[in-house]
Amino acid sequence: MLDLISITSLPVFLLIFVRVLAFFVTMPLFSYRTVPLPFKIGFSFFLAMIMFYTVDASQLVVDEMYIFLIVKEVLVGVLIGLISFIIVSAIQVAGGFIDFQMGFAIANVVDPQTGAQSPLTGQYLYMIALLFLLAVDGHHLIIDGIFNSYRFIPLETFIPFQNNSIAEFVITAFNSMFIIAFQIAIPIVGCLFLVDVALGIIARTVPQMNVFVVGLPLKILVSFLAILVFLALYVTLARNLFTAMFETMRGLMQLFGGA
Repeated sequence: MLDLISITSLPVFLLIFVRVLAFFVTMPLFSYRTVPLPFKIGFSFFLAMIMFYTVDASQLVVDEMYIFLIVKEVLVGVLIGLISFIIVSAIQVAGGFIDFQMGFAIANVVDPQTGAQSPLTGQYLYMIALLFLLAVDGHHLIIDGIFNSYRFIPLETFIPFQNNSIAEFVITAFNSMFIIAFQIAIPIVGCLFLVDVALGIIARTVPQMNVFVVGLPLKILVSFLAILVFLALYVTLARNLFTAMFETMRGLMQLFGGA
């Protein structure tokens, strides 16, 4: 190991390792509890070892500011992974919209991957999206994204937090996340709205019918049929979601690099 990474180059390797490890802490798919912690550390170590020979660290000076460079690397890895996790969370938000209309909002489940409560429909759509991401080798693009981050954010530079465009960019990312969530949920929510309108008309024309007893099973049946019909549209929206995630990661890295 000492032949591969000398003692003099150890500070450079440590900076690379810290950014990669912090990236995997918050990045979707790699940050889940189902992935063992030793695997995350080991994978980050070997990936940092590979990237060590490709990252330009000729301008890096190890001095009293080195500890702040380590903190900067942690922030870069965590924030890039976090912004991508926020974009992917649009699926859970869309599932919450759908479950609220279906009547499943009270039946949330604990997601074993994140340890948080998530809606039933959102968890179902989220698993399909992750399988789609793996099927198109999206996890390779995620790793390629952390590799290309050194082109935008060199090791020796700091993040210009005084730049107001970073806050605007994060707000725009939140906005796009809710727009994508609305696009995913609107076909099913729209169908359930029409069911509610039909049940309201029946309640006014046929007062003897108990629409509360008939309405809930009917809405569940219609929602399942709508999910089955619009599943092909959902795959297209999932592709747009991951495209937006990669573009958001790239834009945030450009802002961190001062571009």
